[in-house]
Amino acid sequence: MRLGPKPATLGLLLLCAVAAGAGEAEELHYPQGEHRTDYDREALLGGQEEVDEYVKLAPEEQQKRLKSIIKKIDLDSDGFLTESELSSWIQMSFKHYAMQEAKQQFVEYDKNSDGSVSWDEYNIQMYDRVIDFDENTALDDAEEESFRQDKKRFDKANQDSDPGLNLEEFIAFEHPEEVDYMTEFVIQEALEEHDKNGDGFVSLEEFLGDYRRDPTASEDPEWILVEKDRFLNDYDKDADGSLDPQELLSWVVPNNQGIAQEEALHLIDEMDLNSDRKLSEAEILENQDLFLTSEATDYGRQLHDEYFYHDEL
Repeated sequence: MRLGPKPATLGLLLLCAVAAGAGEAEELHYPQGEHRTDYDREALLGGQEEVDEYVKLAPEEQQKRLKSIIKKIDLDSDGFLTESELSSWIQMSFKHYAMQEAKQQFVEYDKNSDGSVSWDEYNIQMYDRVIDFDENTALDDAEEESFRQDKKRFDKANQDSDPGLNLEEFIAFEHPEEVDYMTEFVIQEALEEHDKNGDGFVSLEEFLGDYRRDPTASEDPEWILVEKDRFLNDYDKDADGSLDPQELLSWVVPNNQGIAQEEALHLIDEMDLNSDRKLSEAEILENQDLFLTSEATDYGRQLHDEYFYHDEL
């Protein structure tokens, strides 16, 4: 049984996988309730190799690069970082690394290095073989059958006469939420998955999927109450009892803006020494370790990426 929407991209699928392992990760991150800073660096810098690079960086160079990042976050150059500036920077960071990941995948998928990823190359990368199916033939393997939707997304991302995807089209395929011409596809995909009565909306019952209350239970389990609350208070903006296409989009696309705002508020709460609800360079340097284990610097990763600390962004 699954409540969430079928992921529109492999990136969303990874988010679901991360969520599934959250309990185990939480135990490693906060053993006996104590926060492990080294866990942030190990898990979120990208691996032991990146951690080793972080450790080798001289403190003077580390601080120099950090000051450069602070100046770039400070959009109005007033010497302070506001919640809005921090949130905007974190969202930009999310998008930058998503695009970088897609570019790396493009090289891996482009088996013949011709600058284009064909459908066969994508198949081989995913399944080590080309899956042969037509529109009217159901496949025995449920996972392979779901792969049919990937073909629809692949065809939608392809904007020219070339049968393969160039880099820009591949990014649209992997991250349709980032590309305007893919928005309608993302919505339609979600409707096909969840709109069981075909009315163009997703009701609360459809949102909850195949959940049915145990007849012997006096009330719904806690996780269902949480999902109902999300439906009513987060997604159903007009409170009409169903999700229209735009409300549906807010469900199926990751809310990076909300995550970024939460992180920005957390940093201000922890680092704002004079309670003016903004951060000075001095306050950040005073709490440098906290800043370097936050999403504002992608857990220190930005100190090793010239895109962020170089004079010209």
